[in-house]
Amino acid sequence: MDPNRVRSNVRPTVVAQARRSIGSYDPAVAVLNITPLTPSIGAVVNGIDLAQDLADRNVEASLKQAFLDHQVLVFRDQTLTRDQHKNFGRLFGPLHIHPSQRHDSYVGDREVFPVEADETTVLNNGGLWHSDVSCDQKPPLGSMLLLKEAPASGGDTLFANMYLAYESLSKPIRTLIEGLDAVHDMRQDIRHYDMEPRPGVDYPQSTHPLVVAHPDTGRKLLFCNSAFTTNIVGLSKPESKAILEMLYLHTANDPKLHCRVQWEPGTLTFWDNRCVQHYAVWDYRPQRRSGERVTIASTTPPTRPQAPSPDP
Repeated sequence: MDPNRVRSNVRPTVVAQARRSIGSYDPAVAVLNITPLTPSIGAVVNGIDLAQDLADRNVEASLKQAFLDHQVLVFRDQTLTRDQHKNFGRLFGPLHIHPSQRHDSYVGDREVFPVEADETTVLNNGGLWHSDVSCDQKPPLGSMLLLKEAPASGGDTLFANMYLAYESLSKPIRTLIEGLDAVHDMRQDIRHYDMEPRPGVDYPQSTHPLVVAHPDTGRKLLFCNSAFTTNIVGLSKPESKAILEMLYLHTANDPKLHCRVQWEPGTLTFWDNRCVQHYAVWDYRPQRRSGERVTIASTTPPTRPQAPSPDP
């Protein structure tokens, strides 16, 4: 493996250890060899075979803690069958089915979302900052993309820490947005691909708070994205547009929020869709990039924090 495939300004490899019991497991004896990608988001998990090592329940528990700690986990050199990929996803919950695969006429595995681009691609999937399917009433918990084919260069994915996106806003802006809700609509997302909604098709639309509490960590985070979010409830169109565009630019333009994952065949990246946005860089045409994504369903909708948290 080319060490330059991982960009990190954190040199030491650290050992991440679960600090609390998850479920019925005792993670105190399990360790993972982890290299952070940045101080705030992302880590490479070294020396683990996802096809073999998950039978150890302490490894499973440590992975679950590392997922909460780093939000984005990168696994290199993985050779997983489709069933093994799906079984890894099921460790974190039931699998999510993408809205485009829910109709009766869909042919294929509904639990796997194909990700492909080549010389014939006109508009790249994921080419906006977004969280996956935020238009669902219960947006996915997380996504696991396993790349099968990668371009010789390019095709990276950027990820943004939405905890830090919220915390780095000024106090007046945090106060302004904390009581607001926004609409997330799949029809807006498909229009980004120069497509129009089809009559009779059910396109999910949901209203979520702009600031939500992560269901596992309790931390506040910013929950809106340029792919799906259409407007802020109760505001005029100019007011809503001004606030949303400010928040989108804040997420996109602050590199301290970001990590960057470079792909190679056999790379699996798992991100927490509840507190992370991502952006797929399409700079490799006419080369081919392809893989399969397994997505984990969430059991709870995004929820406004119930009690004030200390100012960051």
